[in-house]
Amino acid sequence: MQTLTKNTLDSLEQGKINMSKEPTPAQIASERIYATMGVSDSEYDLICTILGRKPNYTEIGVFSVMWSEHCAYKNSKPLLKRFPTTGERVLMGPGEGAGIVDIGDGQAVCFKIESHNHPSAVEPYQGAATGVGGIIRDIFSMGARPIATLNSLRFGKLTDERVRYLFEHVVSGIAGYGNCIGIPTVGGEVMFDSSYEGNPLVNAMCVGLIDHEDIQRGVASGVGNPVYYVGPATGRDGIHGATFASEELTEESEAKRSAVQVGDPFMEKLVMEACLELIQSGIVIGIQDMGAAGLTCSSAEMASKAGNGLELNLNEVPQREQGMTPYEMMLSESQERMLFVIEEHNEPIAMEIFERWGVICRKVGRVTDDGRLRLVYGSEVVADMPVRGLVDECPVYEKPSQVPAYYTKNEAVDTNRYEEVTDVNDALLKVLASPTVASKEWVYRQYDSMVRASTSVAPGSDAAVVLVRGTRKALAMTTDCNGRFTYLDPYMGGRIAVAEAARNVVCSGAEPLAITDNLNFGNPEKPENFWQMEQSVDGMAEACRHFDTPVIGGNVSLYNENAKDAIYPTPVVGMVGLVHDTDHITTQGFKQAGDVVILLGDTKAELGGSEFQLVIHGVTEGRPPVLELDTELRLQKTVLKLIQDGLVKSAHDVSEGGLAVAIAESAISGGIGAEVEVSAEGLRTDVALFSESQSRIVLSVSPEAADAVVEACTQNEVPVQRIGVVGGDRISIQVNGQQAIDVAQHEAERVWKDAIPCLMQ
Repeated sequence: MQTLTKNTLDSLEQGKINMSKEPTPAQIASERIYATMGVSDSEYDLICTILGRKPNYTEIGVFSVMWSEHCAYKNSKPLLKRFPTTGERVLMGPGEGAGIVDIGDGQAVCFKIESHNHPSAVEPYQGAATGVGGIIRDIFSMGARPIATLNSLRFGKLTDERVRYLFEHVVSGIAGYGNCIGIPTVGGEVMFDSSYEGNPLVNAMCVGLIDHEDIQRGVASGVGNPVYYVGPATGRDGIHGATFASEELTEESEAKRSAVQVGDPFMEKLVMEACLELIQSGIVIGIQDMGAAGLTCSSAEMASKAGNGLELNLNEVPQREQGMTPYEMMLSESQERMLFVIEEHNEPIAMEIFERWGVICRKVGRVTDDGRLRLVYGSEVVADMPVRGLVDECPVYEKPSQVPAYYTKNEAVDTNRYEEVTDVNDALLKVLASPTVASKEWVYRQYDSMVRASTSVAPGSDAAVVLVRGTRKALAMTTDCNGRFTYLDPYMGGRIAVAEAARNVVCSGAEPLAITDNLNFGNPEKPENFWQMEQSVDGMAEACRHFDTPVIGGNVSLYNENAKDAIYPTPVVGMVGLVHDTDHITTQGFKQAGDVVILLGDTKAELGGSEFQLVIHGVTEGRPPVLELDTELRLQKTVLKLIQDGLVKSAHDVSEGGLAVAIAESAISGGIGAEVEVSAEGLRTDVALFSESQSRIVLSVSPEAADAVVEACTQNEVPVQRIGVVGGDRISIQVNGQQAIDVAQHEAERVWKDAIPCLMQ
């Protein structure tokens, strides 16, 4: 082990062993070079105190990425502590590569969601592709076999040429990576709004299966144990990717394409299979992917979690380009790389596995007992930093919070003041043609959703469902969030995001288990933005406690802004549920002529933030619908029990577009019409049909089961009304005895399916 001598300390302080073209510690301080890396003056002073000297160029680079929002959560950590993170089924909560939840019989589900927003804004194909690759590594680094990926995407209006370019290439990047690696892309969501112009959101989620005994942790345990680098050689792509993700996008951001990684799904497939085989061998002590901040984050975090130090010999790091400096090697975010620790006598086993898979495996370091991250290059120590200082001593900020003026203003807005729309037939077709509501087949037909042959419900229903092979179980999974709701009322919007995810899972026949979240917000240094985040987290946390769906991990993506303002606050919820028996799997499409259509839940005059409000009236204003947690929980428990008792043919939650769209989507998905009559006392026809009131589900059941369904709902205090019958080739809806909508099923389907392809031509 290299000892830090007085001469070495002097060299680090004076910059004698820095690369010739790199600034000295004195220059870094006097010219405030650290500020270009996202380090504030006070943070730089703290780094000097921790080191007992001025940092050299490599060291300030390492500190800058480790102390970025992306890695340290320095602005969001106080809020994240408000989430419930434990539960009877939780085997692994936040803090590792991904969370893990028990599903019985010694099996567990492992899942997480992460963002690649900024990279996708400047290089959409690779930004999206490497987002998928990174989240897949998070899953198999835990020892789990990835079985599915999902995504949650936000873009500006598709009438904009740049937005169409970003949309097309993001989808292509997701498809390109997922299809090549052979993991099905089974679900997700896409929303379009001018709020996201210039700053799209690209959130990727992965779900894996694991046996309890195979669960891994990213720890560098055992003083003296060797540390191994696995995967392709390190290049200069992705340098400072973590800090790039922790600052606002500007006109100069386009020049930071070098901060965007380049992915290789074929290599990731080899690395994944080799690592899973290594884990199955039972010799792994700790393993972690080189994600954000690359070799820096993985080495520092693994050492920190074990309470140890780590010495890395950078001479042994495989390099793709000539003349790479320690700074570049440590900060590169080249993809498909892993770091693992084993006992030295097991090296032949590991080497044989990686040689057989054709993957580079190189010993690059050793676990130490001094609590320091020490980097050796040539024959010199080029950086020496306390691990605790890198991981645990980053300052945590309690940001000021302020209620935005727009929020106060919207409280007085009457969202029912708009002139009543009398041609609701036309209104339905316009809402169905809205890209947010319209069919996303243009997107998911590019994804291979059936590879591995375990997908039971592919994209297009309330939630995707993937079978657990060798059992009668299945996993339902979804991503959800309505940014407009969260903008108008962040607290209520946070509640609704969790509730809708759970509702979608329940409608698929599954018991909600837990969530992973991706908190997409603007610059937290603006008090109004921090207030949005604070309120959203509180709403989400309350809903998670109420539904017993703890937060087992996730990601925070801040500084999402464009030239006009911050994006809508968008706390995306990824949820997984357990289908206890495959007979319970349910989809949204109407099934058979003669089946009875039943509406659960109350419809209220709630148009704030609705698709109807935006499409027909051109505004997003007022307050969103109110979500009552007790009401929602009764609804979900009742519907799940009805499904498990075999009484439900189809189930579809009422969300974007309201009741009219929910009925139309069930008819389109089932390829059959329906005749419906709704009683909505005291409501205008347009409000009754397009309100997005919460806690509502449309069911179809056999005529023989209808009475039992109504009786169960009544007993459980769930509002219920029989509203119609499945059949015919038209979608006919009456409201309060008056004909409102009468459209051919095939015409509604054409409008719904053609909307996005027509805009993308």
